[in-house]
Amino acid sequence: MDSRLEELKQVVESAVAGMSSQRMSWHPAEKWCAAEVLEHLYLTYTGTIKGFEKVRDGGQPPAMRASIRQRSRTFVVLGFSYMPAGRKAPAMAKPRGIPVEKVRAEVGLKIAAMDEIIAECEARFGRDIKLLDHPILGPLTGAQWRKFHLVHGRHHVKQIRKLRAGQPE
Repeated sequence: MDSRLEELKQVVESAVAGMSSQRMSWHPAEKWCAAEVLEHLYLTYTGTIKGFEKVRDGGQPPAMRASIRQRSRTFVVLGFSYMPAGRKAPAMAKPRGIPVEKVRAEVGLKIAAMDEIIAECEARFGRDIKLLDHPILGPLTGAQWRKFHLVHGRHHVKQIRKLRAGQPE
């Protein structure tokens, strides 16, 4: 597995390891609980897998040309490894109430599956090719997708750790 996604798997799994169901469901008013944050991450992994399956099964990557706004956002997130706070999750990545036991059991498997499908697409189309559009950052290479998920995951792991400690964000 790619080192960035291996690190992601470790930080996400360790953030929720041993958390009780009660602690997983606690949250301050108007904020997500740890179970919802974990589900959000899980949904981003499953969405990325689905997107890359379409790339793999298609004749060529569907990535579009990046706008200046997308390039600047990509520079901030991937260049500085900084995920700005306050952005609302896209509808497809908002928690839907998937049982936390299922998400906990499968999140590491989804990260591994995501790494595998990205590698398949890189092998087919090339490592330097923009393979798939991110809804906010625009077209990204496989390596950029891996780094995005690591930066995004670290951002949300900080939230989970605060929730674990019972601290408001």
